Amino acid sequence: MKAAVIVFPGSNCDRDCAVAVERSTGAQVEMVWHKETALPEGLDLIVLPGGFSYGDYLRCGAMAALSPVMQEVVAAANRGVATVGICNGFQILCEAGLLPGALLRNEGLKYICKPVALEVTNAQTRFTAGYQGRREVTMTIGNGEGNFFADAETLARIEGEGQVAFRYVDNPNGSVDDIAGIVNPAGNVLGLMPHPDRAFEEELGSADGAILFQSALASA
Repeated sequence: MKAAVIVFPGSNCDRDCAVAVERSTGAQVEMVWHKETALPEGLDLIVLPGGFSYGDYLRCGAMAALSPVMQEVVAAANRGVATVGICNGFQILCEAGLLPGALLRNEGLKYICKPVALEVTNAQTRFTAGYQGRREVTMTIGNGEGNFFADAETLARIEGEGQVAFRYVDNPNGSVDDIAGIVNPAGNVLGLMPHPDRAFEEELGSADGAILFQSALASA
């Protein structure tokens, strides 16, 4: 098993993601700088980590989505490689057009950092298959712009096609329909605001995030 973590200027969860994937799955993890124009061969999983790419200037994730390496990430995702964007990574996936919708300022306009309970809305995706029988899991959020929004038509499509992977049990930021994470129509791209990389061992308060990485790699 082989994974890559993409590193943008301002990423601050890249090392956390690498450690989380390595310890959760035993996979070999390579760090890939955003200026690279090629990805390592034979990747089973690509991770876009949380942080503040380009200082969140302009619009969260907008500048990172134009980084050279993103052309390769988009191409790999379109070939079916499992790709997960966590927090800022979720914002980048939306800006890159790999996922629908947008992440707005949190309702209340405050940065929120705390553990949250999540409903596993669809346990049939490549990222959630390991949660079979689990209706609720715990991960940690840390964001100021995690308020997921989509227009009515897009939202109806997302809901109708089972693309909602996770919902907040107690919505912390005003996300429409309590949405915390969605997958693309093909099911191989996941955007998730809460951090599985901050919940992969019991010592962190929850090991529920490890299952997400294990599921993604088991499906490769």
